[in-house]
Amino acid sequence: MVPSAHLDTFARDHLPPREQWPDFLLERPELRYPERLNAAVELLDATIATGHGGRVALRTDAASCTYVELRAQVDRICRVLVEDLALVPGNRVLLRAPNSPMMAACWLAVVKCGLVAVATMPLLRARELVPVIEKARVGAALCDARLKDELLAAQAQCPVLERVLCFDDGDGTVGGWRAGSLEALAATKPADFVGCDTAQDDVALIAFTSGTTGQPKGTMHFHRDVVAMCDLFPRSVLKPGPDDVFCGTPPLAFTFGLGGMLCFPMRVGASTLLLDRSTPDSLLAAIERHRATIVFTAPTFYRQMAMRAKAFDLSSLTKSVSAGEALPDATRQLWKQATGLEMIDGIGATEMIHIFISAAPEDVKRGSIGKAIPGYEARIVDDGMNTVPPGTIGRLAVRGPTGCRYLADDRQRNYVRDGWNLTGDTFSMDEDGYFTYQARSDDMIVSAGYNIAGPEVEAALLTHDAVAEAGVVGVPDAERGMLVKAFVVLKPGHSGDAAMVRALQEHVKATIAPYKYPRAVEFRDALPRTETGKLQRFRLKEA
Repeated sequence: MVPSAHLDTFARDHLPPREQWPDFLLERPELRYPERLNAAVELLDATIATGHGGRVALRTDAASCTYVELRAQVDRICRVLVEDLALVPGNRVLLRAPNSPMMAACWLAVVKCGLVAVATMPLLRARELVPVIEKARVGAALCDARLKDELLAAQAQCPVLERVLCFDDGDGTVGGWRAGSLEALAATKPADFVGCDTAQDDVALIAFTSGTTGQPKGTMHFHRDVVAMCDLFPRSVLKPGPDDVFCGTPPLAFTFGLGGMLCFPMRVGASTLLLDRSTPDSLLAAIERHRATIVFTAPTFYRQMAMRAKAFDLSSLTKSVSAGEALPDATRQLWKQATGLEMIDGIGATEMIHIFISAAPEDVKRGSIGKAIPGYEARIVDDGMNTVPPGTIGRLAVRGPTGCRYLADDRQRNYVRDGWNLTGDTFSMDEDGYFTYQARSDDMIVSAGYNIAGPEVEAALLTHDAVAEAGVVGVPDAERGMLVKAFVVLKPGHSGDAAMVRALQEHVKATIAPYKYPRAVEFRDALPRTETGKLQRFRLKEA
């Protein structure tokens, strides 16, 4: 490891033992980063140095700022962190806000100072924030004023969290900020700050998993990981340029959103539209209004937007990226029919920081996600880590320039084995190297001796005209071991009665192998999802 710039060595001290790390593949020319590397300097200062300073970096419906203007605000915030809060490299800083220019500026400032960003989802409650604060030993927090109540309630339980500084905290005057707010303090500072001379393998962020299992884990990523995620999937699949306008729904606190809504556009001098909160209609309207070219969101949103797309001018849109959960083919085809765009599907993981399997629109093979993107290797293995033949269902193993390093967590041994990251997904791979998703390993349903993938049944249900959403899990059954049960949200105008149950069961039997049909169907008004749109199947199982 390169000598660290961190004076507070907590993050490095709590990395897993080296023998539990995955293998890192860093041989590609674009991944040969210098030993001293600061991700925020690379994304902001270096982008300005290449001539993009006058371009719009961040935009909202209310305002926009250029790269030069963004750097000035970032540098002022850096001075607040160092001079007013007396933070030193390696200290952890919690960030709590919806997607906004100040949230983006705060993330960049924390990383530029050599601090460790711990971004949290806006909707987390105090009891969910407490374990994050305690596990990461967070001493300071930057928080959107609208979200401070839950954070202050968590602070009351966490003596380690000494300072909470609020932003976007107007006092009611035009352009005014409440005394003591981050903006008020930053306004008194000069707009210049030399980025911390961090090592490429200093920890830049601790990303906590989004909680689909109910037990979030903290994953540590280096400065080089942040830059590497910008230099692989975008370069080989997305291929953005400085004229692109990115938009979407994933929060910056989610690494899918950190890449798509901030780091990817900044790497090429492009622009990103930050939306506080979106509905399918408001996202479509924003695409039309800002002439957005690239959109990131989850399959559920795409399905809902496809039904409304004809009412909006989406002619500026050139690429649409889906990740966060499995993309049903029915949703892909609906979107393609509505917009003419072939979806870019991808699988990533918080542990891997971003997408590692995908396909460009011209390389899509129907039914599969794609191939391992250049820089990553992936294979399908059995429980003994032996590679299985093409077409065989098994566990997905992947390695590349990024990988899992949990913060002081025994589950590191489960995720990394023989140098490979085991993502917890069940896949198959064909002879051409295309990967097809089956299910999360713990979502495979074994019923009467048959292996049934819940997402496959969900995808079949979604092709029925009456179905808006579907979630499928296995429930205990004395006769079959497990029973396939579907939780279904119907479109308006349809009744969840016995006739609809029979209709859906027969539809599934006619769409996929009959033994996979849901023997139990429960109708719901909504399905439990994380803030990033992932279906929380564990909550359906609990029900």
